[in-house]
Formats: sequence, structure tokens, C-alpha cells
Amino acid sequence: QIQGTIFPAPNFNPIMDAQLLGGALQGISCEKDVLIDILTQRCNSQRLLIAEAYRDMYGRDLVTDLKENLSHHFKEVMVGLMYPPASYDAHELWHALKGVDTEENCLIDILASRTNMEIFQMKEAYLMQYNNDLQQDIDSETSGHFRDTLMNLAQGTRMEGYADPSTAAQDAMILWEACQQKTGEHKNMLQMILCNKSYQQLWMVFQEFQNISGQDIVDAINECYDGYFQELLVAIVLCVRDKPSYFAYRLYNAIHDFGFHNKTVIRILIARSEIDLMNIRQRYKERYGKSLFHDIKHFASGHYESALLAICAGDVEDY
Repeated sequence: QIQGTIFPAPNFNPIMDAQLLGGALQGISCEKDVLIDILTQRCNSQRLLIAEAYRDMYGRDLVTDLKENLSHHFKEVMVGLMYPPASYDAHELWHALKGVDTEENCLIDILASRTNMEIFQMKEAYLMQYNNDLQQDIDSETSGHFRDTLMNLAQGTRMEGYADPSTAAQDAMILWEACQQKTGEHKNMLQMILCNKSYQQLWMVFQEFQNISGQDIVDAINECYDGYFQELLVAIVLCVRDKPSYFAYRLYNAIHDFGFHNKTVIRILIARSEIDLMNIRQRYKERYGKSLFHDIKHFASGHYESALLAICAGDVEDY
């Protein structure tokens, strides 16, 4: 059972919440605890209703007020919570593509893990927010087989729910050859299969790959390819197998390998909070021995830490 950590609040009253937020933001010193208590304990659709009530009440935009009153990573968390999911993905992709340096890992995280519907909505949001075409921006800001694979994923044309056992061995053979030959044509075949076949089909293909080569597909990709192309292919495979495990692995790396990569931690917690963050927490604990709650507490501080922990929704025994 897949589940998030943030649910619709019972007895929800957007007018009262808007009033409390107004009080917290208009005061002499911003009452950050009030912001955390409200915005991390309401689901996204409820937050959008609060923003509407806030506009009606104060004639001001809640997001603008949050940006003006808050700073640093705490601001990023609070503002991030106010985006609808598709708009948040679009916002993250835009900054990853148009920032000073292209943030390849952000592109990988989002495009390797989203469903066709999520990709379709994200492309629409991207166009509305930035008046740009996502695929054109990927085309101009990235290169090589990494770009080709991202472009393919951004089409959102993966088959869904369909599996054909009779072609699984054939697909596995193509993947195996692609790992042996490494020509441009083989790389194209490799990404076509990984980007377009259904998850159900790919499960069987990976099994057949193991039978043919005696090797796990992830190990084979890591041996044969390098750079962001390799990272993207591995991300697709890991998401096919188990998305919560993939995100647990990405969070662990972001917390431990990069000396706390704030952007990645914030993005994953917000984006997965109503989808599978509870499952991600479980995988994290199983895999790394320490809870996600514990590791965030260890590396973050202040209101920023409180906000992340509230989204993570850990229990006392998690610490």
C-alpha cells in the first residue's frame, strides 16, 4: 500500500487558516511556528483554498507574502508547499534547466519517476508558467544520449499496464547487446525500451536480462556507460522496480554524500509528501539503519529543520 505523510485535514476551515497566517505574517516578527503548523498539516488542495481565502481577506498574494517574510531554505520549503504538484515540478525543471548550471540530477529525479499523466500536466504547467516548451528547453540545454533519453521521457508515451511475455526475452537481448556494443544505434535502442515499455513489461525484461547475461541490469549499465546518461538509465530501472526505494536512495545520497544537498531533500519531501513519502521513510530505515527523521534532525536546524520534520511526519520512536 502506497501512502504519503500529508493528508487532508479534518474540520478544515480555510478562512480561519488564512486569518491565522495573516496574523503570523503581518506581525512585527513573523511567527514561523504558525506557518509550519498550518502549511505542513494541510494537503495541497487545502493550501490552495487557504491562498484564495487569504487573497479575499487581505487583497494580497500569500506566496508573495511568504517570499517577502522568509529567507533561505525555510522559505523554499514554505513556498514550495504552495505550488500544485504539476506546477512544482515545472518550477523545479525550469530552474534546473535555466539556472547558472544545468542541474542534471533534478531532471533525472523528475523525468525518470513521473507517470504519463504527471508528465502531461507538468508540460502544461511549464508552458503556462514560463511560456516555454519543456521539450525545446531540454533540447537546447542538454546534449548527447542523455538529452535523447530525457526527450523521450518528456513525451510521456510509456505504455501503461500492458505486458507481453513473448517479447521480454527479445527486449532483454537488445539491452544485453546494447551493453556489449555501445554504438549510437544500440544506445538509442536501449533508451527506447527503457522509456517506452510498460513497468510490467520491464519487470519481465530485467528478469530475462539476468537469465541471459547472469548479471543484474543495473550492474551492466554501470559497467558499460558513464556520466549522466548512465545515471538516468539506472534511475529509470530503479523507479520501475520500486519508486520509494529510489527516492530513499536519492535522499540518503543528498543527505550524506553532498553534505546535505538542500534542494534535493526539499524537492523530494514536498513532491512525494502526498504520494509515497511514508513508504520512502520505511525503505530508508530498512536500508540505512537510521530513520530519515533522525538524519534530517542531525543535519538541518531551526525552523527549516522543523518544517522538514513536519513534512516527514516521523514518530518519536523514529528518532
